[in-house]
Amino acid sequence: AAWRKACKGSIGRSFTVLAGFIPPAKAFFKNPLGHGGKRTGRKEKKLDSYIDIHSHILPGIDDGAENFETSMEMLRAAWNDGIREIILTPHNKPSHHNAGPEKISLLIKKLGNKAQEEGIAMAFHMGNEMYYGSDMTQKLEEGRALTMAGSAYVLTEFGMGDGPEHIRYGLYEVLSHGYHPILAHVERYGRMLMKTERVEDLVRMGCYIQVNAGSVMGCFGFGAKQFTRRLLSQGLVHFVATDAHDMGKRKPALSECAGYVCRKYGEEYGERLFKENPMRVIKNDYI
Repeated sequence: AAWRKACKGSIGRSFTVLAGFIPPAKAFFKNPLGHGGKRTGRKEKKLDSYIDIHSHILPGIDDGAENFETSMEMLRAAWNDGIREIILTPHNKPSHHNAGPEKISLLIKKLGNKAQEEGIAMAFHMGNEMYYGSDMTQKLEEGRALTMAGSAYVLTEFGMGDGPEHIRYGLYEVLSHGYHPILAHVERYGRMLMKTERVEDLVRMGCYIQVNAGSVMGCFGFGAKQFTRRLLSQGLVHFVATDAHDMGKRKPALSECAGYVCRKYGEEYGERLFKENPMRVIKNDYI
């Protein structure tokens, strides 16, 4: 399969042991809509730790951290917030000078050494946030870009103005090459906000949905907050991540959002979004 090529060798692999083959996407869905996000009315429960699948903490290679000083500030904040594993996903865009797997690997090793010096036992995994383009799957197959933690999952991004038809076509192409696309920050695609049915269609097609924690908590406006909460209430979200770029609005924090999700939509769903599903990505396992 195409994804095997992307996972050959040490480049593109996670820094943990990966599981084996993933069957076609349809086999993933015991219930294609996931957990029904019913409000519970229980007291807020915070999970003991979290895994962040979408971040821009690596220094100087995209619009995230500018240098190692900022990277370490973000890493300290993530650790103090309870994040214990991170998939580092710098942007990979068409017609851009993107950092290759070798550079990403080197930066992760340097960041890991600095973290160890401060007693931060964070687990790092390699990845990319892939901006959809005609050569995206070719980059993955040739090892010029990274799947998530060396798995069959691909964090896939589109332009903010892209329409539902273009997004659906792009995700279908990723699926047709044997990968399992995770649609990054679905709430940012303005023309998707009108109907949750469009997101449901993508889930039934075999895609996975990621929303940003800041969007759920209202950091990016009323529309993004309401849309992500509707998706959560309908069980249409598979991952909540930080998409951390800095120490401002897009900081590396999940605990507040995790507490909200556990309280409003159930502890089981919260555990799935912040720990279980991310771990399954890392292990290249079923969701």
